[in-house]
Amino acid sequence: MKNAINQPQTILLLGGGSDIGQAIVHQLASPALRAVILAGRTTPLEMTTQLPGSVEVVSVPFDAVDHAGHDALVRSLVEQHGDLDIVIQAFGQLGDAVGDDPVAAADLAEVNYVGAVSSGLAVANQLRRQGHGTLVVLTSVAGVRTRPSNFVYGSTKAAQDAFATGLGHSLQGSGANVLVVRPGYVRTKMSAGVDEAPFACDADDVAAAVVTGLKRGRSVVWAPPVLQGVFGVLRYVPGPVWRKLDR
Repeated sequence: MKNAINQPQTILLLGGGSDIGQAIVHQLASPALRAVILAGRTTPLEMTTQLPGSVEVVSVPFDAVDHAGHDALVRSLVEQHGDLDIVIQAFGQLGDAVGDDPVAAADLAEVNYVGAVSSGLAVANQLRRQGHGTLVVLTSVAGVRTRPSNFVYGSTKAAQDAFATGLGHSLQGSGANVLVVRPGYVRTKMSAGVDEAPFACDADDVAAAVVTGLKRGRSVVWAPPVLQGVFGVLRYVPGPVWRKLDR
């Protein structure tokens, strides 16, 4: 449970190797933090930056497409570590090799969207039982308006965003909540080799936006914040102009 000044004691990172996820954990760290659980397909996982104090860092296996196992995983972690204060949903794939391959597209949707639904509901059920806690969901501005060059990926992030937003509404009054995070291009190992887009930022910038959003009780944050205004315009740009901008 968070302490009297709202500092988390237990953080679960789904997608434990995520640069953005680990940056969020690092910026949330305080003397109150007792345990960080890094969950991912490849284990063991380690924090790439030093955490203060005597924080226990635990690595556990997690597969986004093991839908039947998500609830059991959450329950077992609670048995071992107590209530989950912050859960960060940071797994996902870019799908830059999907092209027009139906199977590859379906596999991408299975990870980015279906996995987000099953793990998100498992976490939400636990937060509701606890009566407190926040699920932080990393979506993307790619889902605000899908680009022709990566529309399959964009569609998965749009679906994930819609799910997380609705989940947040469903938790109202339970004491638990959801923070939806909409980053633009972020310089990470996942985006290495991808052409940098305007308003690019670093993982630490996204983490700072998340921490600010948590402190202010926001339901949605953009990273960098300027993208909220930019996409407020871009979502209404005529189709021919939008396609030209994607070249």
